[in-house]
Amino acid sequence: MTKLENYIKGSWVQGDGVGQPLFDAVTGQEIAFSTTKGLDFKGMLDYARNTGNPALRKLTFHERGNMLKALALYLRNHLEKFYSISYKTGATKADSWIDIEGGIGNLFANASLRRKFPDETFCIDGESHSLGKANTFMGTHILVPKEGVVVHINAFNFPVWGMLEKIAVNLLAGMPAIVKPATISSYLTEAVFREIVASNILPEGALQLICGSAGDLLDHVTSQDVVTFTGSASTGMLLKSNPNILKENVPFNMEADSLNCIVLGDDVTPDKPEWDIFIKEVRKEMTVKAGQKCTAIRRIFVPENKMEDVWKAIFKSLSQTPIGNPLNEKVRMGSLAGQDQRREVKEQVKKLLASSQIIYGSLDSVEVIDADSNNGAFLSPLLLLNEEPFAVKEPHEVEAFGPVSTIMPYRGMEEAIALSKKGKGSLCTTIVTADGKTARQYVLGAATHHGRILVLNNECAKESTGHGSPLPLLVHGGPGRAGGGEEMGGIRGVKHYMQRVALQGSPSMVTEITNVYQPDAKGKDPGKHPFKKYFEELQIGDQLITQKRIITSEDIDRFADLSGDHFYAHIKTTDFKGTMFEQQVAHGYFMISVAAGLFVDSYEKNPVLLNYGIDELRFTKPVYPGTEVYVRFTCKEKLPQDPKDENDIPKGIVKWLVEMLDETEEPVIGVSTILTMVAKKNK
Repeated sequence: MTKLENYIKGSWVQGDGVGQPLFDAVTGQEIAFSTTKGLDFKGMLDYARNTGNPALRKLTFHERGNMLKALALYLRNHLEKFYSISYKTGATKADSWIDIEGGIGNLFANASLRRKFPDETFCIDGESHSLGKANTFMGTHILVPKEGVVVHINAFNFPVWGMLEKIAVNLLAGMPAIVKPATISSYLTEAVFREIVASNILPEGALQLICGSAGDLLDHVTSQDVVTFTGSASTGMLLKSNPNILKENVPFNMEADSLNCIVLGDDVTPDKPEWDIFIKEVRKEMTVKAGQKCTAIRRIFVPENKMEDVWKAIFKSLSQTPIGNPLNEKVRMGSLAGQDQRREVKEQVKKLLASSQIIYGSLDSVEVIDADSNNGAFLSPLLLLNEEPFAVKEPHEVEAFGPVSTIMPYRGMEEAIALSKKGKGSLCTTIVTADGKTARQYVLGAATHHGRILVLNNECAKESTGHGSPLPLLVHGGPGRAGGGEEMGGIRGVKHYMQRVALQGSPSMVTEITNVYQPDAKGKDPGKHPFKKYFEELQIGDQLITQKRIITSEDIDRFADLSGDHFYAHIKTTDFKGTMFEQQVAHGYFMISVAAGLFVDSYEKNPVLLNYGIDELRFTKPVYPGTEVYVRFTCKEKLPQDPKDENDIPKGIVKWLVEMLDETEEPVIGVSTILTMVAKKNK
């Protein structure tokens, strides 16, 4: 019998003793044993802090992102192996696709986020602020990777996705991790982890794995560490209240199972496409992964006058869902993760039956294809009916973590909103409606109690990823019972693993520290026109002071004729009484064009490939005929770009601060960031 190994301190090791037996969820046969007895958990943390953390912190965001991309590409070469093992967890091919390729997709998505960060080991967070009248004192915020290790305690339902979606974020942020999958399905996590190790893509100490109990691991975490948990609310609260976590004030991110709900808008009738969309969404959320999803729909709210029609439609849809061995192509719903899980679901259903009744399915029997319903952990989908949702508490407090949902009536949107909140916080909720006012009322009324809201209608249904699919660039988490945490969320997710520091000093000093030019910092003599420099040659702070130009009324007239912009303020014969202007004023876009004419070196080819766009542009003072202007043009920031293929020109994006000043030294264009694409010298 296979004994799973743990990957600690750079080596694969087995725990002491036989350990816990793990079973094929479909056949009930033993397939492996798992144990962490005898492992040095404190040593694992020290190894990650002293080896993995420094190695990751030395890498820039771009290097970390490319590392994730390389890992994703590598893992895609082993999909067949992962799928063959995933079937043993009771997952169908569609379930496995979500878990395996969805997890790898998270690596790709987070890899692409590198473009949102500088090519540095840290980043600036938010805007900078001038803190003195003379502009010699300023403040900003920076984010640096924490010096500890992340401990990921994951749920059993997504052994691959649960690991990859979390490590993608902490690795991009620059922190190592110890992964502790749920023991029951850890054999799949271990298989994927072996390929991660074999790839040799990650630096030493970046990841470790324990397949079994976490022992006294949490007793040794410190304030520089981060703990994340996905699973039941009760287990999460137990871990979160660990005395050492409280003493050390260790950041703890919890994503707990919640009583997510779906609402059918009162405007939806059986003849509308939204009706079928609603039924399909409920059926999918009840049967995908056999309902074993933290985001699965547990509560179904329907207008009182449509209750019977809806539950009959769901009944019909569920009856057309074949259950059985995931290897059989006819099967659309597999088994639960194991016999213990099936027993737990049944116990929770019995609690729900104190105030509800089963209107579809059976608690004691299920018809399966190509399998034994007793040996395998199979369970019939169960649709429960509760007709008094405000009078009872069970549907809003008890979760059966399987293919179980309860349908309940509401009278008016205010009641639907109130019922959605009775779950005391959820990861997600969905409203199916074709009416914008109904959607707005629900979203604004229910938003305080849900981490994500899907508004589903015929317009977006084909492209929608559905009620239960968290997306790596959006926040995944929820308030209250859902844990109060936020997983993923694009840049927001990365910041969970970084320390925010308020940085104060002179603009020149802050520029030197951040490698991003700050307004009013001292500029550098570029030696030659900045546009004649290749990407590598440009230095932050390279500054060009241009020649001066006098703006004339004829200039303004010609630009108006050329552009077609004959706004009254640009016409010299306008009566300006009662307007904001004293006389004819230059177009703002004419002035930015004038700025380009002053700072662009236009007489010969140079490394500048093209103008990439403008990030910011503010016109701060009117320019009248006779005004003399010049430009202060400064290299603000450099962002390298990855080549698309071997024929692509090596290049990067350069951000330039453009300040146009008049003869009084006041800015007429105060804030403007222009981007250019600049070739690299090294081919």
